[in-house]
Amino acid sequence: MYIGDIVGRRAIYSPERLAIVDAGKTPHWKFTYGEMNDRANRLANWLRDTAGIQKGDRVGIVARDGVEFLDAFFACGKLGAILTCFNWRLHWRELQQLIEDTTPRVLIFSDDFADNVRQVASNTDIIHHLLHIEGDGAAGSIHFESTLQQAPATPVSTENVEAEDIVALLFTGGTTGLPKAAQISHRMIAWNTLNTIIHDIAHDDVVVNVFPMFHTGGLLVYTMPMMILGGTVVLTRQFDPAQVLDLLQQYRATFFGGVPTMYQMLTTAPNWAEADLSGLRFCTSGGAPLPVSLIEQFRDEKGVRFKQGFGMTEFGPGIFALAPEDAIRKAGSIGRPNFFVDARIVDDDNRPLGPGEVGELVLKGPSMCSGYFNNPRATADAVDDEGWFHTGDLAQYDDEWYFYIVDRKKDMFISGGENVYPAEIEQVLHRHPAVQMCAVIGVPDEKWGEVGKACVVLKSGAAVTPQELIAYMQEHLARYKVPHSVEIMDELPISAAGKILKRELRRQFTEQ
Repeated sequence: MYIGDIVGRRAIYSPERLAIVDAGKTPHWKFTYGEMNDRANRLANWLRDTAGIQKGDRVGIVARDGVEFLDAFFACGKLGAILTCFNWRLHWRELQQLIEDTTPRVLIFSDDFADNVRQVASNTDIIHHLLHIEGDGAAGSIHFESTLQQAPATPVSTENVEAEDIVALLFTGGTTGLPKAAQISHRMIAWNTLNTIIHDIAHDDVVVNVFPMFHTGGLLVYTMPMMILGGTVVLTRQFDPAQVLDLLQQYRATFFGGVPTMYQMLTTAPNWAEADLSGLRFCTSGGAPLPVSLIEQFRDEKGVRFKQGFGMTEFGPGIFALAPEDAIRKAGSIGRPNFFVDARIVDDDNRPLGPGEVGELVLKGPSMCSGYFNNPRATADAVDDEGWFHTGDLAQYDDEWYFYIVDRKKDMFISGGENVYPAEIEQVLHRHPAVQMCAVIGVPDEKWGEVGKACVVLKSGAAVTPQELIAYMQEHLARYKVPHSVEIMDELPISAAGKILKRELRRQFTEQ
């Protein structure tokens, strides 16, 4: 059996290569591919022999990034089981709802979330075994590392695992209700890896991962492709800009991925000025358009080139790519579809649109997920009769087939009968020299139905009034697009994946 057993294969090809550095531990824990395979076999033996986990069973995890997350992923791959990756930001009642929907028999957790796990465990009998990574755990839980030390390292193989079998459940952002669990197959990971390899990663690369692994960005953007290729992945427990700059230098990382807010925070870290980033071939940015000012700052101060892209939980992270040479010429673009991805822009009747026309972005290709777990209705709603996945993103492409996200359908608001797209306004605000971060939302208005509100964080030492920012936007935007108010804030709510949580801003300013 080879499908799913990534570290088993790597332990044959390159057992002594450095696979993982867990920089969340002090001192850092380091593991070769042979050692990672040994850990995965030990956990797989325990899950099968003690917890009774078999092919198709779910194993849950609510944990910070660390080697234990990958141990669980690879052990499930060997068994044909399904790692269910829960967002640790959830309220315990939300976590309980998802556990009741996905029914994991084992739950692995970090000490940070022990209180939530205790609450869930006392309110449901679904979970039969608890493994705590650190701390005192919960009633009846077993220490993760002790379990590995006691379990045998004999090879584990499940011969009937196939490419279409599911290895993980990753949850969508939940912006429209309880998150849906996208089913990640072995086939999806293989094709995403091929798309990623085509865009310049190699066997001897080193990457620092800052995305949480319950997110497609943490598990699938670079971690799995690098593990398949035999490179080195440096894990951080959570994003800390100063630590990230140190790790990039210490391990001579050859590339790095983040979102615009993370790159902005790197430039304000206390060790930014002296940081040597000459080992980086490129940085990748996704999640939102990268301001040109940031591209220029990294280029001029650190000699770093930027690639940009676009991905999503349901279709893998490697959907579009924008090459470094186009970073300024095509600023705001997500690039062109990756090699094994087809993309269209369609109208409300599902008819293809031409260059410059705004419609919904739809996708087709072998890196698509296998629908939503236990939710056939949502699966049917997302994929049309011709097999196109409907993203819910409003987009357009130009005459050179470069695509641009105009906005999410649900982020768009209507003011006085006109569609207003916050991303367009945010691009203008980012060009103001005093603006560090910003987000535009629609808020209720008696006259216009909805009007825009800009939430802005200023750069350190900068000073500007809301009225001055409104005047600045009036110089660059049609009048109906200009927000009616600007809120200067100390910080914006940021998700674990580094994205601005607009739903939190809407809640804050619509419930006042």
